[in-house]
This record gives sequence, structure tokens and C-alpha cells, in this order.
Amino acid sequence: MPHLLTERLRPLQEAAREIPGRPHISTVLRWCLKGIKGGIKLETILVGGKRFTSVEAIERFVARLSAPQRPTDNPEPDRRTEDELTRLGY
Repeated sequence: MPHLLTERLRPLQEAAREIPGRPHISTVLRWCLKGIKGGIKLETILVGGKRFTSVEAIERFVARLSAPQRPTDNPEPDRRTEDELTRLGY
């Protein structure tokens, strides 16, 4: 959540113009409410019924989206693959 006293707040409409690629305001709102890529959300606050984000929150959001995805250490085996290997005698 953006810090009111230490971050540079922007109304979502203005923030949409500052985000790389200039996404539509509805896209920015979806990023805030639902997130993308498994729940990564753009941080916001409500002030007087109006939603704000910050320049710093946008930077954190873009950094999280740009971070390399780590593969799981122990992925679940595909059941069909196991069944096929069993059928083939492995």
C-alpha cells in the first residue's frame, strides 16, 4: 500500500498516463482489483472515495512483473506421464 506521507500519489487516471505503454484506465483498475500473473496487484489507497496509486507503487509493480519467474523446486508430476511410463514398463 502506498505510504501517504512518503510517496508521490497519483489518481488512477493520471497514473495510467505514467505507466509504460499507457494502458487504458480500465486495465489499470483491473490490475488494482484483480491483479495479473498470479495475483500481482498495483498498490492503491482510497481517499475520500477516490482511488490513488503512487509513482513508487508503479515502479514496484513493474519490477515484480519484470522479475524472472522461479520454477518450483519440486514440480508435481503429470499423472498422464506417470501412467504412460508405467504402461511402457518404466
